[in-house]
Amino acid sequence: MWKGHLSGAVMASVVACAALLSLACASVPVRAQTAFDRPGGDYFSAPVASGDPEDCALLCERDRRCRSWSFSYPDVEGGSAVCWLKNTVPTRVPGSCCISGVRGAGVIEPRVEGVETSIDRPGGDLRNFELKEGDGVEACRAACTADNKCRAFTYARPGYTGREARCFLKKEIKPPRRKAGFTSGVVR
Repeated sequence: MWKGHLSGAVMASVVACAALLSLACASVPVRAQTAFDRPGGDYFSAPVASGDPEDCALLCERDRRCRSWSFSYPDVEGGSAVCWLKNTVPTRVPGSCCISGVRGAGVIEPRVEGVETSIDRPGGDLRNFELKEGDGVEACRAACTADNKCRAFTYARPGYTGREARCFLKKEIKPPRRKAGFTSGVVR
């Protein structure tokens, strides 16, 4: 009898802990994984004219069969980004080509000091140039920092303004505009 009472108290504690844990996890937003792909499980693919991974996440949310998704950036200018809907949750693998997530995972861009993800600052160009394969936003920011006339920069991912990534150095700080595939920052 005492033994049964003790296991009931332990069981109530376990249930209470599980409830608290689920509440704590519910308050943390589910995030897509930038620079990861989830190969396999594809049942549908569609071009994403906007080039915005959030549109892929939304497409998954609206389809009851979808359990996960992968978004592939365009690989050439004028090409299209592609959204892959999956009826399974394949293991994620590193890949700079993609962003992936599970159903319910919105695209939450990483916050980096001095970098504005999914932001373009059109106009006010000092000069622009194609980046070497493998060079990213850090190379663009470094070029701006090294040029005393440069006040801001915009980095365009490969496929958004040409086959290769492109860096735009700005002599003026122009207002930011949300635009997928672009990253900007103000240096001085």
